[in-house]
Amino acid sequence: MAIPTTKSTFKDYCFRSLGSGVIDINVSDDQADDRIDEALQYFSTYHYEGVERMYLKHLVTEAEVTRARENTTTTGTDTVDASITASWLEGNNYIPLPSSVISVVQVFPLTGTGTGANMFDARYQLHLNDLYDLSSTSVVQYEMMMNNLDFLQHILVGEQPVRFKEHQNRLYIDADWSNDFVGGQDYIVIECFRKLDPTVYTDIFDDIYLKRYATSLIKRQWGANLSKFENVALLGGVTMNGATIYSQAEEEIQRIEETIRQNEPPIMLGMG
Repeated sequence: MAIPTTKSTFKDYCFRSLGSGVIDINVSDDQADDRIDEALQYFSTYHYEGVERMYLKHLVTEAEVTRARENTTTTGTDTVDASITASWLEGNNYIPLPSSVISVVQVFPLTGTGTGANMFDARYQLHLNDLYDLSSTSVVQYEMMMNNLDFLQHILVGEQPVRFKEHQNRLYIDADWSNDFVGGQDYIVIECFRKLDPTVYTDIFDDIYLKRYATSLIKRQWGANLSKFENVALLGGVTMNGATIYSQAEEEIQRIEETIRQNEPPIMLGMG
């Protein structure tokens, strides 16, 4: 059996699984490509073999620091009286992320050359004076924080709020960019989930779940196409039975999706 390593050979495999070479599969190439793209999208979203847990770092530039201090004006209009408007300022404090990133798990605390959160930070030292009041009620709390510097920094100084949505491809960092970043010196490090590129990691096309799922999606498309000629008699008295093919494919798709979702990575633990 030829192992599929490209989208083209993968499509051939799916057609052969449905009986191509013996019977005609009434699905166009464009329709098959769409179903394969749909299968890859589902696979990379819900199956752990379709993504990788990744650490990415980015060197902040002077231009990004300057842009983050600026705002974009958005105007709101009243739905009843269009003459009533209000202007809102939206910060440009974001860094574009690669389109392959589908979830950001965390952004590591800023500890570069800026005045970010570190033990010599002035804000850290000011809050440290309040530690007596916090620890006097419970020695356990004090010991927990002293044994975990990251937790201590989170309590005393606070991590920078961040926001991310996959379809924006923007990582928003709600920080004081003037003081927390130095362009050309400070790094942003994130932990994220990234989709695997099947053109690079071609072994994806040989995954048993992806092959079964894409084949069932094409089979459902085949049934949908044939259903438009339901009860139409062909030469020799043969009739189309698209509804049966469609319903069989639906059952297969449901079973495969349930199996894939059982191996779903903890993407929802991230920010987007």
